[in-house]
Amino acid sequence: MDQITNNRLAVDIGGTFTDVVIERESERFTTKVLTTHGDPADGVLEGIDRVLAIAAAVPAETSLVLHGTTLATNAIIERSGAVTALLTTQGHRDVLEMAFENRFEQYDINIDRPAPLVPRHLRLPVFERMDAHGNVLRPLNEDSVTACLPILEDQNVDSVVVGLLHAYVNAAHERRIGEMLRAALPDVSITLASDVCPEIREYERLSTACANAYVKPLMDGYLSSLESKLRARGFACPVLVMTSGGGLTTLATARKYPIRLVESGPAGGAILAARIAAEGGYEEVLSFDMGGTTAKICVIDGAEPMLSRAFEVDRTYRFKKGSGLPVRIPVIEMVEIGAGGGSIARVDKLGRIQVGPESAGSEPGPACYGLGGHDSTVTDADVVLGRIVPASFAGGRMKLDVEAARSAVTKTFVASDSAEIEVELAAHGISEVVDENMAAAARAHAVECGRNVAGRTVIAYGGAAPLHASQLAEKLKLDRVVIPVGAGVGSAIGFLIAPISYEVVRSRYMRLSSFDAVAANEVMGDMHTEALDVVNTAAPDAELIESRRAYMRYLGQGYEIAVSVPVAHLSERHATVLRDAFDHAYENLYGRTIPNLDVEVLSWTLTLSAPNTRQLSRTSPTVDSDAVPSAMSAVFDPVEQRMLQTAHYQRETLLPGQKVSGPALIIEDQTTTAVTSGFNAHVDARGYLILERLGVANE
Repeated sequence: MDQITNNRLAVDIGGTFTDVVIERESERFTTKVLTTHGDPADGVLEGIDRVLAIAAAVPAETSLVLHGTTLATNAIIERSGAVTALLTTQGHRDVLEMAFENRFEQYDINIDRPAPLVPRHLRLPVFERMDAHGNVLRPLNEDSVTACLPILEDQNVDSVVVGLLHAYVNAAHERRIGEMLRAALPDVSITLASDVCPEIREYERLSTACANAYVKPLMDGYLSSLESKLRARGFACPVLVMTSGGGLTTLATARKYPIRLVESGPAGGAILAARIAAEGGYEEVLSFDMGGTTAKICVIDGAEPMLSRAFEVDRTYRFKKGSGLPVRIPVIEMVEIGAGGGSIARVDKLGRIQVGPESAGSEPGPACYGLGGHDSTVTDADVVLGRIVPASFAGGRMKLDVEAARSAVTKTFVASDSAEIEVELAAHGISEVVDENMAAAARAHAVECGRNVAGRTVIAYGGAAPLHASQLAEKLKLDRVVIPVGAGVGSAIGFLIAPISYEVVRSRYMRLSSFDAVAANEVMGDMHTEALDVVNTAAPDAELIESRRAYMRYLGQGYEIAVSVPVAHLSERHATVLRDAFDHAYENLYGRTIPNLDVEVLSWTLTLSAPNTRQLSRTSPTVDSDAVPSAMSAVFDPVEQRMLQTAHYQRETLLPGQKVSGPALIIEDQTTTAVTSGFNAHVDARGYLILERLGVANE
């Protein structure tokens, strides 16, 4: 008998938990395991073994494995990547430290920037020079490249970046140096900036290329090892990797450009939220993903998450743009802050509660895990407040230590003036601070995107988000919260509905007043060919959708905005089409336009995607009745500011149409939804929990 091969497996590695999902037709089976930081593959395989057992499945029945990981991001933040060197144009070795030559925090005299990934003694000059149009001003002196080889060997360099001035226009010198390095140092990883980020702006291009090179040996080894271990376990199916831009790509591409994976997990969650918005008809959405280490918030309008080509890793000031290492990659626009279940709480010298960005992670984890952690965390506070039922945590596989949580929270306040505070009020203070941090981040992010928070629907997922979604909505004065089925592993579910796609970028400068349609078509053709090679490998028979964008600005401005470009053979008349599209996009963002001023194009992007039409959920007949609780316990209610007897409901027993009045806890294997007394909840026809705020009409 032929084996069934329609199971699809998704794995998301987070800072605290690794989530695994198997999808079989209309069924999903999920699990969470603690992330193993020594070798993340160990946690992945443990989770896979566990979910296969739950689903009564075997590896050979799996048709596709989808993977997302924070390994690249963590390597940059923890500075645990490869020993990396940079070969660059003579006179430009200090670009990485000069950065933007600005102060992102004007009033801090001890301003702290993240250290470059490549130290100065490994930033080596070579003799060559191109001008801004790609013309050779100084031919490449190959002897200057050869002179670098002994230094690279003596310093035990694992990875080399070649990043030359204006190579985004003409990469001939970079490619020749790459050939020389591969011949002389066959075991060293080579990254060309013209491949990773062929765009104008030297600092961002070099920063992106250095970040790619810094994590490339680690990610190449990890992805190769994981693939081998999966094959050894009997998985013969393709393995695809989630990128930061919200698409799936091949392992080969992920190994070559691992910097594109820095936000792969959060991107899956945003894809899930966008699909939920489309199915539910929610025009304006705020997606809220809170896991064990961080919280991620994304603005979604018209069921489309906002996209960007700029991102910062390792911000030294968590809310300060410019305080991190810039990378220019396709990325879903979102804000990420150190506010997760494992975020550590403390009281500062002024008696104020501070939460995060430091996290207890999975090793040793919150105090209540009983794995050696002693610091109080958000999870410990939730345990003290009664929001997490210890016996039900992670489906009962992890027994939480309530007394350890209470002791850790109490210890946090011993050295402060609030030493006599009740432990429940102390835990409430921790929860309030982390909720306000997330609300502040949401407000700031929306403003930066030119959007408004008001009137949005919150879509909450991740292990900790349903616990805090009611309070986040309360602080933002939002009326509706949606908790999808499988919310605790939402990002992994997002992988299952993500498209296979690839985005290519090129810098080709032109003004609309002298629009060069021939050059624009040449750029589009080159990008289409490159994207097609990647997408066809992963989806050879798929019907592809192409989208194009131009990054444009008024002449003399410092920053550009993305404008859609028609998917057609461009002619001179398209200069007017692009001008009209730019004016419309600019007015939407800034509320005005600047008449009679020329517009310039700096870069172009092209994306090919194979849409994923798999249905996320199915509707069922609804009933009109109140749900019956399974138990009661004391839970701290933030509205009443005291412990209240609160009903428990098991989510798997709730039927579409059933209603739950707050306060209540709705418990499932991977998370718990806390419905405060300011909200009521019901189950919609898709099985989603819909929380609605009370008293809106009186505000």
